[in-house]
Amino acid sequence: MSNSSSISHFLLLPLADTRQLQLLHFCLLLGISLAALLANGLIISAVACGHHLHSPMFFFLLNLALTDLGSICTTVPKAMHNSLWDTRDISYRCAAQVFLFSFLSRVFPPDHHVL
Repeated sequence: MSNSSSISHFLLLPLADTRQLQLLHFCLLLGISLAALLANGLIISAVACGHHLHSPMFFFLLNLALTDLGSICTTVPKAMHNSLWDTRDISYRCAAQVFLFSFLSRVFPPDHHVL
């Protein structure tokens, strides 16, 4: 007989122990993520619809807005779910996604030099 136990998730430390702080954390994350989604949506629609904005600078701004939109839509909802439902478990798939996002943002930082 072999040992066939497996672990499918691990626990995170809670950001807040009281329910009021957890709800405040959820509301703050919701407000910040909605503001970021709105701002990135406006950038994407302005660059896509404005024909005078079809230059290389705005192409890279569009790509940055899409990347930011993708990162917000993949990492923030799990944090909001954990805060709202008072859970602390996270799957390995989600942890790997957050790790790869933070690792790639460190390896390939955006260039802030203006030519």
